[in-house]
Parts: sequence; C-alpha cells; structure tokens
Amino acid sequence: MNHEIWDVHTHLAGVPGKTPEEKLGRLLEYADRVGIARLCVMMGMTWNYDPTPEFMRKSNDEVLQAIRKFPDRAFGFVYLNPKQTQASLDELNRCVRDGPMVGVKLWCALHCNDPLLDQIIARAAELKAPVTQHCWIKITGNLPGESTPMDMAELAARHPKATLICAHTGGDWERGIRAIRPHANIYADINGGDPTAGFTEMAVRELGAERVLYGSDAGGRSFASQLAKVHGAELPDAAKRLIFAGNLKRLLRPILSAKGIKI
Repeated sequence: MNHEIWDVHTHLAGVPGKTPEEKLGRLLEYADRVGIARLCVMMGMTWNYDPTPEFMRKSNDEVLQAIRKFPDRAFGFVYLNPKQTQASLDELNRCVRDGPMVGVKLWCALHCNDPLLDQIIARAAELKAPVTQHCWIKITGNLPGESTPMDMAELAARHPKATLICAHTGGDWERGIRAIRPHANIYADINGGDPTAGFTEMAVRELGAERVLYGSDAGGRSFASQLAKVHGAELPDAAKRLIFAGNLKRLLRPILSAKGIKI
C-alpha cells in the first residue's frame, strides 16, 4: 500500500551540490523517487564533533538557506553544542523561537546525561521543539562525547515534559530499545544502520507503534535501505502508517501550530 512518508533525520553533507539549496534540491529529487513527502534537515554542509559558536551559526545558516527554498518540503532542526551553553540557547532562540526551525539536533560534543544539557532541553520543551540526540553503542568504543541510549534514559528522567528522539536507536538496537523503554517521552528513530530483519518489529513490540519514527540519515545512508526497515517489517498497515508519518506529524503539530503552519 502507498503510505505518506515523512523522514525525521536527513543531512546536507554527503549529498552532491555546491550550495545548501543545491544539496537539498538533490536530496528531494531522491526522495521523490521513493515517495517521501517531507524531510527534517539537520547540520550543515560540513560536520564538526565539537562545534564552536561560529561553526554552529554557520551550520544553521546553511540549513536555513536550504529550507527557505523548499518551505513546503523540508523542516529544519537547529544544531547545538551543550558545551557552548549560552551560544546554544542563543541559536535555539534565533532559529526556533524567531526563525522557521522546528526541532533541535545534538550530536557528539557531550554525553547527553550531562547537566549542561538541562537548560537547553528545558528551553526546547518550552518552545515545543523535539530534540534529536545521536546515540550509539559501539563495540569498538564510542567517541569521547558520544551518547548512548542509557545516557538518554537519564536525560529523559530529568525532563519528562521534553520530547526526545533517540537517533539510530543506539545502533545496537536490541539494547537501545530496552534502555529507552521505560521513558514514554523518548521516541525511537530507526535510521542509519543496516536494514536488519526484526529491528522495527521489536521496537513496536517493546515501545508501541506510537513511539517509533522512520528516518534515513541520508546522505549518509540511502532512502531505500532505510525504507526497507518499515516496508519489509511484519507489522499491521496501521503501525506502518504511524511510523512513516503519523507519529512525526503528532510530535511536530504543537510547534507547527504555534508557528501558524497547518499540516
């Protein structure tokens, strides 16, 4: 069956193009081939594990530039570094409160259970902005500031009113799903890893279909390989509809409504 599809996790990096607009335009060409209606875009044309305030602003300006060209197809998430607390709060206000962005992206600068995140998460919750946090469990060892789903569970316990998205579901998804399971305000973003059989089924079984989100991690991963995680899952069609778009629409509806955007 055909489903409306919204992708909760895409990037400009890794996509052909010399400008942010060209990169997002190309990404949307690929999305059109596989029936994806809307993209959430986060981080600019280059990446930095521990961005300075200047780098954060540049990265966010690139996303703003891209989404302004395609306002009906793409939403922006502001990229922040909790180690740069005041600069991050300023960017959150600039891009979300006063700008068109609708969410927050946190990557590898600092473990997300660190108290330095508290002001950022509290402010995001005030603005009704979901927070996507990169999480991974690597057998080779995580990067120095790289979060795990266990770290995210600690954060969620401190901020029960915040909407938190566990990007990659920790990579090691069986452990990741179990770590976030007790916290109803954490949603599993199934993007990025290989399309392994059983991933999406376990997420739905343990969390409920209402807490699972489709994402791709394009251009780091292909749309097709990530869509396969849902299309190929042995799940009722109603669950797939929620995962592909219904849940993300529900999470974004409060902030979009506050901005006067109808979906």
